[in-house]
Amino acid sequence: MSVLERIAAYKREEVKAAKKARPLKSLESAAEEASPPRGFRAALERARAAKQPGLIAEIKKASPSKGVIRAHFDPEVIARDYEQGGATCLSVLTDTPSFQGAMDDLMVARHATKLPVLRKDFMLDPYQIVQSRALGADCILVIMAMVDDDLAEELLEAAREWGMDALVEVHNEHELDCALKLDADLIGINNRDLSTFVTDIGTAIRLKPLVPPDKHVVAESGLSTSDDLSRLAAAGITSYLIGESLMRAEDVEAATHALLSGVKI
Repeated sequence: MSVLERIAAYKREEVKAAKKARPLKSLESAAEEASPPRGFRAALERARAAKQPGLIAEIKKASPSKGVIRAHFDPEVIARDYEQGGATCLSVLTDTPSFQGAMDDLMVARHATKLPVLRKDFMLDPYQIVQSRALGADCILVIMAMVDDDLAEELLEAAREWGMDALVEVHNEHELDCALKLDADLIGINNRDLSTFVTDIGTAIRLKPLVPPDKHVVAESGLSTSDDLSRLAAAGITSYLIGESLMRAEDVEAATHALLSGVKI
């Protein structure tokens, strides 16, 4: 069983339990009462228009491959540090078994800043989209490697109905083609090979020319230096999702500022 298959198995059980604990009607009421979406893609577009790097700064305590990344983990403080450091958006891991995240982390981080927030989790059921909006999420993640086209379309439609953006993650040409057929407008190109877990930012550079200009591309994984971001900017990619390198920094605000100040757009 692959890592994604293992995650999908327990995620389906989580969703089943969540539906029993909180029926959809109750969840929809909470989603309707949540503060309005802040415009995730719009924030990245504004950064690009201003010729500035669009950083989606990730709040992540641990990962399946690296274990605990940040032992002293305070989502509220980290979110504020990212905002002060110049981040455009936030990404918050809410998966517990693999990343030691929690739904409360997203609510705390969003309340602490004015930045739009991505719920970084594994979406396999439209129920999770409503759940995300009830938490206050402005954007959700759809991983094409985990869903078929029909489910992906269902998830994207649910996100649109609730006024949220959807970051559609792809790893190769086939997944990108599927995402574009679904009219996804925010494309995340993950540089990590899911079979070897090796990262190569050349993946994003290779796939970028295949994305129509009206779509917004985000590079993910394997990014840690200003030179990495400048190399991607030269290829036309100005938005980046970065977590681990910043999470390991002693001073998150200073590390974020230093990273962004050295990028040439």
